[in-house]
Amino acid sequence: MTGRQFYDWQTAGGADDVMRMVDALERAELHWCAIGGIAVNHWAAEPMVTRDVDFVVAVDEIEQAVAALERAGFTAERHSWSVNFRGHSQVSLQLSTEDFYKDFASRAVAADVHGILLRVATLGDTLAGKIKEWRTPERRPSKAIKDLGDIARLVEAHPHLEAALPEDVTGALAGRVPGR
Repeated sequence: MTGRQFYDWQTAGGADDVMRMVDALERAELHWCAIGGIAVNHWAAEPMVTRDVDFVVAVDEIEQAVAALERAGFTAERHSWSVNFRGHSQVSLQLSTEDFYKDFASRAVAADVHGILLRVATLGDTLAGKIKEWRTPERRPSKAIKDLGDIARLVEAHPHLEAALPEDVTGALAGRVPGR
């Protein structure tokens, strides 16, 4: 079974939705990249299936991205921090509109994740995004634990990152931060 077949199996056809998303954004010639778990899967030694595909576009291209994805058959739901899209599978596409990510797309790199060619955030941006998410107090505990696990996966695959980790993150990885 290929990586894409496994991803499809785990997401009820999610590879098709992700490929349609990539195609729509590329045809519109937008500056974009995947962030979050999908980006971690590119940079980590072993990928894990995620049903969320978080991504960003250049700030001035958000409305063009929404229009391109709606033309590709996705339905959009707007929130104050994101625009979420649904296609035909169990995959949820989330376009983050947070300022924190505004420059990520300009530094994107080409990647093959689960057999799907797309753009992902750089290693440094991926790590910074995961640290930001882990530190977000409103996150459900299960999401915070996953974020910390993703940070650990990145550091395990790229040991040089450990020296640059903030103290709260190294403490949490060592099990020394109560409640996180």
